Amino acid sequence: MIELREVSRIFTVGGQEVRAMDKVSLTINPGEYLSIMGPSGSGKSTLLNTLGLLDTPNSGTYLLDGQNVTSLSDTQLAATRSRKIGFIFQFFHLIPRLTAQQNIEMPLLLAGTPRKERMERSSRLIEAFGLGDRRHHRPDELSGGQRQRVAIARAVINEPAVLLADEPTGNLDRTAGAEIIELVENLNKNGLTLVVVTHDPEIGERARRHVRVVDGRIASDTLRG
Repeated sequence: MIELREVSRIFTVGGQEVRAMDKVSLTINPGEYLSIMGPSGSGKSTLLNTLGLLDTPNSGTYLLDGQNVTSLSDTQLAATRSRKIGFIFQFFHLIPRLTAQQNIEMPLLLAGTPRKERMERSSRLIEAFGLGDRRHHRPDELSGGQRQRVAIARAVINEPAVLLADEPTGNLDRTAGAEIIELVENLNKNGLTLVVVTHDPEIGERARRHVRVVDGRIASDTLRG
């Protein structure tokens, strides 16, 4: 499904070259659940952004479902992201003036999906994610856990093949964080490929596969059990 071949991402900071990714090769199969861990500045987020087509490598090849996506235009990249990849982040990134249901529907609205279908699909997710009594509330009227549930529903409403989660519990208390991890793990059990970047070793250890990144390189790649 996902294959990186000798991918590098280089930034220039203060006149110095920084290799955020240094000839990284990685294969992720459909339905896998893996965590990406490593010290601050190791290149974890750059790797995740590359997997999510938010960042473009300086060299190497990225194959997504067999397609070389490293040479796609910005428009083609955006269309591929919309169809195949969902994102959740530490800080939710919800639109403050919109209700929970409107936030969830946003990807469908941008894709031109008819209103009736948008409402039907978002309503199913709202009920499945325990947000039935919060559909008309704006983000500032929701708890952190509820906001992250809205963000996850928005991420999966287009039925992507892979969900990329960047510190998904980093802004939540332990109870809410545990509920969110259980929610995304259930999505994985239903076939969604799940990639989680985290500093929390307890969350990282829950994944079946553990990838550790150090200085822009994959230091280890292990399977549990």
